[in-house]
Amino acid sequence: MLYNVVDIQNILPHRYPFLLVDRITELSEGEYIEGFKNISISEPVFQGHFPGHPIYPGVMIIEGMAQAGGVLAFKSMDVSSQEEIENKVVYFMSIDNAKFRSPVTPGDQLVYKISVIKNKGAVWQLDAKAYVDDKVVAQAELKAMIVDK
Repeated sequence: MLYNVVDIQNILPHRYPFLLVDRITELSEGEYIEGFKNISISEPVFQGHFPGHPIYPGVMIIEGMAQAGGVLAFKSMDVSSQEEIENKVVYFMSIDNAKFRSPVTPGDQLVYKISVIKNKGAVWQLDAKAYVDDKVVAQAELKAMIVDK
């Protein structure tokens, strides 16, 4: 384990119930990150999606992949920029080629695997995939930018 949920909260501004990364398990600065979220029946989203047939929403999977990508972008910044992290935030610019392959349900561990396609300054283009039991359940190309709050 590289970063637990408390460490992640020191990197990202997100908080419960919208912090969607529980742990970071692998990180290669400027290249790759892997982390996961444990999907529990106690997730607030299951109150309405769907009663009696809980399915974790695809938009939440995309957001979780983006948050993992945000950790990658922040931890890939130079040291002096990382010291200013509390004054920065990552904004989505685009989501392309999103595909949802299989439903995600309570009890699943959603593993995020994010690779850098391109990084130019504050802009990051990412290849994002989410897995359950080594099977791709969602994927997308994400573009984001680190900006001042």
